[in-house]
Amino acid sequence: MYNIRSVAAHEYLQLTNVWEASVRATHDFLSEADIQFFRPLILNEYLKAVELSCIKDEREKILGFIGIAGKKVEMLFVDPAARGLGVGKALMLHAIQERGINAVDVNEQNTQAVGFYQHLGFKVTGRSEKDSMGKPFPLLFMEL
Repeated sequence: MYNIRSVAAHEYLQLTNVWEASVRATHDFLSEADIQFFRPLILNEYLKAVELSCIKDEREKILGFIGIAGKKVEMLFVDPAARGLGVGKALMLHAIQERGINAVDVNEQNTQAVGFYQHLGFKVTGRSEKDSMGKPFPLLFMEL
């Protein structure tokens, strides 16, 4: 059982580092230029636009985090070293049970994430050829 905590602004850099490590492990469709494009947006804009929760280890290292806006998960990233330990599932179940989320958009090319959400009961309800920034990374819209 993990303790899920809220995130303070001074932890944004650590979250961004988790984001980058996670993306490098799971988003093989992104180029180095794409990662460098998104990194400052994550740090300076996207994190403050959502309600953030995280799971930390006993040394206060963030193992994974989730960002929620309304009833939708906007971001879920887990440190590669913590993958397979139930961190992502714990964050999602917390969001579903405590916050009533029922939707998530996921990169179609991130097949592991698509399978993860399907395992939790999400179904594909739509698709976009491009991401929200107009980049050629197709999104699947999923709902419970």
